[in-house]
Formats: sequence, C-alpha cells, structure tokens
Amino acid sequence: MIPYGRQSISEEDIEAVVEVLRSDFLTQGPVVPRFEQAVADYCNAQFGVAVNSGTAALHIACLALGVGAGDWVWTSPISFVASANCALYCGAKVDFVDIEPDTGNMCAIELAKKLYIAEKEGKLPKVVIPVHFAGLPCDMKAIHALGQQYGFSIIEDACHALGARYYDEPTGNCRYSDITVFSFHPVKIITTGEGGMAMTNDHKLAKTMRMLRNHGITRETEDFINEPDGPWYYEQQMLGFNYRLTDIQAALGLSQMARLEEFLAKRRTIATCYQAELLGPRIEILANRTGRVSAWHLFVIKVPAARRKEIYNQLRLGGVGVNVHYITIDTQPYHYRKRFHQNGCAKEFSLRVITIPIYPYLHIEQYKKCVNLINKISLP
Repeated sequence: MIPYGRQSISEEDIEAVVEVLRSDFLTQGPVVPRFEQAVADYCNAQFGVAVNSGTAALHIACLALGVGAGDWVWTSPISFVASANCALYCGAKVDFVDIEPDTGNMCAIELAKKLYIAEKEGKLPKVVIPVHFAGLPCDMKAIHALGQQYGFSIIEDACHALGARYYDEPTGNCRYSDITVFSFHPVKIITTGEGGMAMTNDHKLAKTMRMLRNHGITRETEDFINEPDGPWYYEQQMLGFNYRLTDIQAALGLSQMARLEEFLAKRRTIATCYQAELLGPRIEILANRTGRVSAWHLFVIKVPAARRKEIYNQLRLGGVGVNVHYITIDTQPYHYRKRFHQNGCAKEFSLRVITIPIYPYLHIEQYKKCVNLINKISLP
C-alpha cells in the first residue's frame, strides 16, 4: 500500500537521536532551545516555543492570548478537530467560517460578512484561527486587516505549512498574526515523532507559553512574586501543563531541519507533476493563489460526491492509500450536539475530497501507479 504521507528518516537523523540518548539530558536539556532557534531563524520569527504536539501549541497559544469562558473563537470547519478543540479546552465557544471552495482555506470575504453580523449581535470573536489547508497559506493580509478593524487576535494554524511562503515571506514569521503554530507529526513536512511549536514576535507571549508548557512554573529570578529562599527556588504562577518536547525529539527535528528545503523541493516537484498529469474528466485539482506558495503537505483532489466512496475504495484496493481531509468539524457528534452547524462551501467540499500520496521519497514507479489508477478510475 502506498501511503498518502510518511516520514523520511536518514542515518543522520538516527545518529542525532543516538547522540542525545548517550548524553546527560534526555529532556529539559540544550537541544530543545537549539531546535527552537533553528525554526525561528528559518521563519524570521523572534521566538519559538517547542511542545509535544501541534494541539498543545494551539492550546497554549489560546491561553496566552487570554481565551477563556464566554469568549468566541472562530476557525475553519475544514481542519482536524484540534483547531476547534484548543478553544474548547479554555472554556470558550467555537464557531466556523466558510471556506474558499477551490482551496479549502478560510474565506476572508465570508469572514468579513460574519464579523459584520457578529458585531451587531455582540458576539465578535476574541481569536480567529485560519488554517493553512494542505500547506497553502490563507489570505493573511485580508484576515489581519479584519483583525485590526474588529479587534480580534490571530493564531495561524500552520500545522500543514512549514516552508510555505506568503508574498515571498516565510509562513511562521507572524507578520499578520500574533502566534503561528506548526506540527511535527510523522506525515508533516518535518517530524519529531510527535511535536509542535508556537512562533511569535511578542516576548510576553513567548514567556507565557513557555510557562504554560511546564506546569505554569518559572525559575526566572526577575519574575518571582515571593522572595526566593535559595538557588533551588521556583514558582508556579499559573495552571500549566506538561507539554514539554524532549531533547530526543528535538534532536530529530533539528536534524530534519537540515533537509527541509530538500523535502519541500521534492514535494513541489510531485505536486507539479500531478497538476500536469491528472487528466481524468471528473477530477478537480485545488487552486493556487497569487502570492501564496504551498508547502504541499497534502495533495487533495475533488471528485463527484456521488462517486467519492467508489473511487476511494477502488484506489485502496489498487494499493493507493488515499485518505479524506477532512470530515467537517461541525458534523462531528460532539460539535453537532452543540449545534455548531456549518453549511455552504465547506459541506460540499468535504463530500468531494480525496487525499492522494505525496511525500519526499515517493518513488517514480509509485507515482506513476497513482496517476494511472486515478485517471482510469475517474473515467465516467
């Protein structure tokens, strides 16, 4: 079975992990800060805060921005459930903004319409979380302008988009957001096994997120509320979590960063070939956008809703491990009970999409098998 995505682990990656295993620090050592700095440097961001998952990064980002009971957080229904759950963990309420039907990204026009109505109803969001679906950045200039107009903060869910670019600037630089979040799950652009990172240019947000990932504890003398009674002293100043990334994982991530541009180039080559060679009459390929360069975490096609299940099953029977990204969050039983019902473009989109294999070391024979089978099955 050809998977839709998978990690690429080199001997250098293995040696980096083994080096940490032989060191004095398996966690809370020097490698995590080095990994954070490497990602921050790549993104042109001031600070990176590494945690044990993209979900954890989303959660502490919401908390750092003061999300709490009674607040509204808006996100995209076309995403993994973590994009909404992070707000619910904080006691906030969630609502969804419809998408651009040809990209799967949050639609800035729909966001503007929804904000206009919400202002009249007194239900403006405290935070909006646009999701860079499949690795293509959202229209962040427009979303940021709306944030300035209506007073909400922005968390970019860039879990798909390390290495993407927006008007020739790297995703993660936080020019149009308060915080940007990455994931390092094995199918993502680079991996730490499990892991994530929150990027920001705000020193206070970075400090708060670092405390939140470590039980709300600080050992920084200048931050103490009470007088320390010795060099061992520490303070818990907020309710935090054990969201730390280990040095073992950070070593893998740091080694993977050395091959990031190679990974991206291979993904873009495969995506370009798919765009040229997927010629089935019932296939639609997601659109590009001027100024937005995808990291190609996923390659998603749209097929007729009435034939999606048939095409999906035939591809898997043929050895192509396709997947679906995503079932809309609002139709999940937990959210449906809460009456977070979303119609419009997102609903149709979710009924038509299939994710096909893309990862750096997809062999040419595997690629050709995917193309030939997809084109054959998609015939009327």
